[in-house]
Amino acid sequence: MKRIYEALLTEHLAQHRQMALVAGPRQVGKTTCAIACAAPEAYVNWDRQSDRQLITRGPDAVAERLALDRLAAGDRSVIFDEIHKYARWKDFLKGFFDTYGNRCRIIVTGSARLTVHHRSGDSLMGRYFLYRMHPLTIAELERQGLEESEIRPPQDAGESALRQLMQFGGFPEPYLKASTRFSNRWKRLRLEQLFQEDLRDLTQIHEAGQMEVLARILTSTAGQLLNYSSLAADVNVSVDTIRRWIAVLESLYYCFTVRPWFRNVPKSLRKQPKVYLWDWSLPDDSGARQENLVASHLLKAVHWWTDMGLGEYGLYHLRDTYKREVDFLVTRNQEPWFLVEVKSSDKRRLNPNLDYFQNVLGARHAFQVSLDSPYVDRDCFSIEKPVGVPALTFLSQLV
Repeated sequence: MKRIYEALLTEHLAQHRQMALVAGPRQVGKTTCAIACAAPEAYVNWDRQSDRQLITRGPDAVAERLALDRLAAGDRSVIFDEIHKYARWKDFLKGFFDTYGNRCRIIVTGSARLTVHHRSGDSLMGRYFLYRMHPLTIAELERQGLEESEIRPPQDAGESALRQLMQFGGFPEPYLKASTRFSNRWKRLRLEQLFQEDLRDLTQIHEAGQMEVLARILTSTAGQLLNYSSLAADVNVSVDTIRRWIAVLESLYYCFTVRPWFRNVPKSLRKQPKVYLWDWSLPDDSGARQENLVASHLLKAVHWWTDMGLGEYGLYHLRDTYKREVDFLVTRNQEPWFLVEVKSSDKRRLNPNLDYFQNVLGARHAFQVSLDSPYVDRDCFSIEKPVGVPALTFLSQLV
């Protein structure tokens, strides 16, 4: 299916000279979107042996292969896929862009964060714009075009779409197949690739078995505060090693952490983040899966708004020493914007902590999102007091 990122990359290629760096997890659709915006013959993949030899010969060899020294009828685009696995990828891209950037537009895609390597090399500052690609969400199922505003009008995607996302996750292939057997095999293969290929290619970590144990523990603790000491005891490594390994799993798009917001919050927790998974279909617990789905929708929104240049957005959680907590806080330009509490049922009373933290922080909106409520055709963001809202309505207004 067509993704909103195709429209984003098409706009980028038409308006900007900088490279487009498209980062995201395996199988999320990066290469498909990039090829849809550029000619297939201009596709260079580090994982393909012939292309690897070409890249190591340098920018001039790649330019010769792509005939960049010849006149073309229109603008040309070049795709470099998984090039971050090359130890000197930054040097290569800088040299290629500085020499041939005026003759073509460049898209770089990677299934790990393109900043995962910290080896020596020239800076790419000013030569690229970063776009972070996420799985499918409620809003994207209904819209594929670009919009200048942050919040969209509500639109009903249907309860079946939400159930399908909840069961199979938002990665395009298992979502579209909607088959339990296929989904189980797909997940197993993806995790094998993560721990047997990506971990080997991108890090110096050799304890793949223990890393896999840690990943499985994180699956069962999604939505909870990270307890580094407990994890260290379970995996039989040091606390510092656990912190480093979780950072690696984040860089490989297995999980992401949501840190506490403590500015202007009396007695706030300051250190303990909560952990969530990029594939929210992995947790067995339905409550954790629901909270993870909402967390992923919010993370996609703050990344999209930031990457589009609408401002600087962040995702946090709230908790103080009196155990008052709210699941999520979204900030805009370092100021609290709206609060989100996730509930499985609309029969649950409104969390009083929404009102407390909204008053303390001065956030404009406070929502209690229920996963079982039917769609309501009304703008959630037209209401400024704490209010219970259906997930189908609220999530359709994001990205």
